[in-house]
Amino acid sequence: MKLPTFGVEEELLLVSASGEPLPRSRAVVADVQELDVQLELSRAMVEINTPVCTTVDELRDHLIGMRSQLASAAADEGARLLAIAVPPHGRAAQSITTKPRYQELARQWGLLAREQGVCGCHVHVGVPDRESAIRVSNHVRPWLPVLLALSANSPIYLGQDTGFASWRWLMTTRWPCAGPPPYLESADHYDALVAMHLAAGTLIDEQMVYWDVRPSSHLPTVEVRVSDVPLTVDETVVIATLVRAIVMTALEDGSQGPTPEPEVLRAAYWLAARDGLSAQGVDVFKAEAMPMAEVIGQLQQYVEPALQQLDAVELVRDGVERSLREGNGAIKQRKAFREGDDVVTLTEVKS
Repeated sequence: MKLPTFGVEEELLLVSASGEPLPRSRAVVADVQELDVQLELSRAMVEINTPVCTTVDELRDHLIGMRSQLASAAADEGARLLAIAVPPHGRAAQSITTKPRYQELARQWGLLAREQGVCGCHVHVGVPDRESAIRVSNHVRPWLPVLLALSANSPIYLGQDTGFASWRWLMTTRWPCAGPPPYLESADHYDALVAMHLAAGTLIDEQMVYWDVRPSSHLPTVEVRVSDVPLTVDETVVIATLVRAIVMTALEDGSQGPTPEPEVLRAAYWLAARDGLSAQGVDVFKAEAMPMAEVIGQLQQYVEPALQQLDAVELVRDGVERSLREGNGAIKQRKAFREGDDVVTLTEVKS
């Protein structure tokens, strides 16, 4: 099999010296016109888009360079750039970017849109066609809670411990077409569901399909959107490599994909969002609880042939073991908050 290309979108937060969301995105983006950096719904957010990559090293280099340049541009505009999935301080409602589409979202969805200053990590992997993207999304679907647990980086919101490792995921699932997608029979099935939402007025366009995995609306890729923006580039690289390996495994399989019970998948999601790496997960195929570390091990075993093709078995193994041993963003944030340390400093991207 020809190795599929991949790339990453990372949403990052701009804050003031005191750590409150700072609406300077337009000025910051203007300072880095040589990079693919986009405005987001909130004026305190920016999104970096890596070029299409073929190797892990290529992806890592792009992420390190883009994060660093963006942090420098933010500093020039009096802002701090954070790799964090929700604002640690400030008010819930944020300023909306003055683009017609975003203004329409704010008009129709009110406070829900104004509170959507949350930062995710979206992984794109190339697929041959839309039917392949649909099949792949069915195969990715059972593993979405595992990817969420690994990337969780949003326990502290507006100065308080939410009790969840990923508060961002709870916030994003309030939208009308968000969270785990339904099991999809075909591209026509997907199109029919989107058309229903558009006709009903629950979406204004296909870009509002916020499912945690979806066929991209504008690229020949499948897009996995479940992850919080990770604290470190190394964590992002591990997540992206796992996603790429799942897609490769699905393409090799060729079937329409497994059909775990929706309520079992929902339970797995809630445990992943609440506890992250620190407690129980769910084997969604057997509907059995087990430690999250063992569920992650199941995923690694499932994609091991693909990881071997990518020469990434050790990269993923070492990354997972490091997160389990030292903690991911959620664990590190909560420890800093509990000990009175500054979560903003912990999550700040350095130039």
